[in-house]
Amino acid sequence: MTPTELARKSHLTSYLDTCSEDELIGEVLLPLFRQLGFHRVTAAGHDDKALEYGKDLWMKYTLPTLHVLYFGIQVKKGKLDSSGMSKNGAANVAEILNQITMMLGNEIFDSEVNRRVLVDHAFIVAGGIITKQAKNWLGQRLDATKRSQVMFMDREDILNLFIVTNLPLPKGAVPPENTANRLDDEIPF
Repeated sequence: MTPTELARKSHLTSYLDTCSEDELIGEVLLPLFRQLGFHRVTAAGHDDKALEYGKDLWMKYTLPTLHVLYFGIQVKKGKLDSSGMSKNGAANVAEILNQITMMLGNEIFDSEVNRRVLVDHAFIVAGGIITKQAKNWLGQRLDATKRSQVMFMDREDILNLFIVTNLPLPKGAVPPENTANRLDDEIPF
């Protein structure tokens, strides 16, 4: 990576340490998935948990054959692990199992085609790391068909995709300008 890319990665890492789950969704993931070619990237009622059914986001991707795949995304701000109890800043994978099961079993309404559709794949996205133990535990609890529908994306994936796609950093990740080194000929009044 170039020094500029490393600096951008560092700023985004600091932002991910301090942002809320809603900011991670709105400021990082929505622009990222849109840039990657997904359509109808929609936040699924994060404020109104009653209609979420395990999905923080849903989106669709059109293949070159014009077939459409639907994706549901469950987002956790921090680390995702397989500990017996959720700790501050971490989510227990058992919570994710329940949300994945709901996500894959409940339809979403796609207004572009005016019908209800099932999610083809589920992304589990974490602003922190997803431990190998959490992935293994989840894989053991899902049957073979559901297991093939689940994909993981953790902090390192987010950072790399964000830098490679050259997306602008979220407002909270942009460092303030250093005005001491600027030479201004204008009078400040």
